[in-house]
Amino acid sequence: MPAAPIAVFRSRDERIAAGRALREKLPRSEHAAWTPPAKGRDPIAILEKSNEDRLQDLVPIRYGRMLRSPFTFLRGSAALMAHDLATIPSTGIRVQACGDCHLLNFGLFATPERNLVFDLNDFDETLPAPWEWDIKRLATSFTVAGRDNRLANGDSRDSAVACVRAYREGLREYSRMNPLEVWYSCLDQEALLETAPDEKVRRLRQQITDKARERVVENVFPKLAEQVAGSPRLVDQPPIIYHVGDPDFLDRVREGLADYRATLSDERRVLLDRYRLVDAAMKVVGIGSVGTRCFIALMFSEENHPLILQFKEACRSVLEPYAGKSRYENQGQRVVMGQRLMQSSSDIFLGWMRGRAGRDFFVRQLRDMKMSVPLEGVSGTQLKRYAGLCGQVLARAHAKSGDAASISGYLGKNDAFDEALGDFAVAYADQTEQDHAALVEAVNAGRLQVLVEEE
Repeated sequence: MPAAPIAVFRSRDERIAAGRALREKLPRSEHAAWTPPAKGRDPIAILEKSNEDRLQDLVPIRYGRMLRSPFTFLRGSAALMAHDLATIPSTGIRVQACGDCHLLNFGLFATPERNLVFDLNDFDETLPAPWEWDIKRLATSFTVAGRDNRLANGDSRDSAVACVRAYREGLREYSRMNPLEVWYSCLDQEALLETAPDEKVRRLRQQITDKARERVVENVFPKLAEQVAGSPRLVDQPPIIYHVGDPDFLDRVREGLADYRATLSDERRVLLDRYRLVDAAMKVVGIGSVGTRCFIALMFSEENHPLILQFKEACRSVLEPYAGKSRYENQGQRVVMGQRLMQSSSDIFLGWMRGRAGRDFFVRQLRDMKMSVPLEGVSGTQLKRYAGLCGQVLARAHAKSGDAASISGYLGKNDAFDEALGDFAVAYADQTEQDHAALVEAVNAGRLQVLVEEE
């Protein structure tokens, strides 16, 4: 094994200055611009290419979900935005990027200590990449979501600016901390309640966290399983949850469990070994992930306490063509390591495996207090407040893996970058609406097959 590189340490002031110097190469105002390439940008072709290795009978569900609105289109088109972001200049500073950083990929979930934290919670596309890519996608998602909620254009743009401001100010604060302080920091339930601006918001946050605490396996299990011939079995809910006809499927799941078990630390293997597999079924998830192979495994302890694990296929990151290949051969390991690096705390059952066909998967618990914040009917003030939380969390995630001081030096203390990204978010929201219209046109022309699910 080659020796580890010798670290070259520079003071915070030196790194702040280095970041500030990058403004000469790329002024912050230039981040406001978005103009699609004159040639070679076919959004439908890019989406079709991203579907090549998916289960083709599920792809129409993906298109059906993306068809609902420009916001659902944005959620499902990480590959398209990665393509676009790679065409515009960046500072060259890299972090562990989420790769699909939109506002619904933040939410509440349980730590191993059973505390609730608000954090990033989707890492299918994670890869080292320019820090700007995450914050630009996140800011855009707020503008598109604001329009989706029929907010005034000014409020939609202001939510993007609020997100970027919180990110900039958060990075400045994290740049002053020592590395351990950054790694220990988190936005937990107590902090969420303490920072509520008034009693009404505090009560709302309390209601949301209380609801998240109900999303544990003991409460989820009865909705997903039933007794068949005296044995528990997952309930078929096609096309979302369904058993496959392959009689060898459970054996392959057992093989996968054994491979996954080897990626856990010794004490967590002891915990996993308390459970036995009783059933497994395919499960369609998300929007961008529809068509990738995903299944859930129903397990029980000796005293019949349930555990449901989700095995989700890990394909190559949509950032890879533009940011380079992962250092990890197994794409499930890429996801897990990126998640551990960006989150404040991760699922104790997080691991990875490789199936018989050579496909990679990552593994986690299903819905362990996981909950996205509901955004239907939000006001402009509520959206801006939520944008600030997401920007703050992304700043911490980037500070863990990247050089917070250099990025902070580039961003500066005024709102130049915030306003530039407000303009970018508006321009790319316009682009998203045009691309969504292109999807509608492609469906109407018969170029794409679509399955629209009942609401």
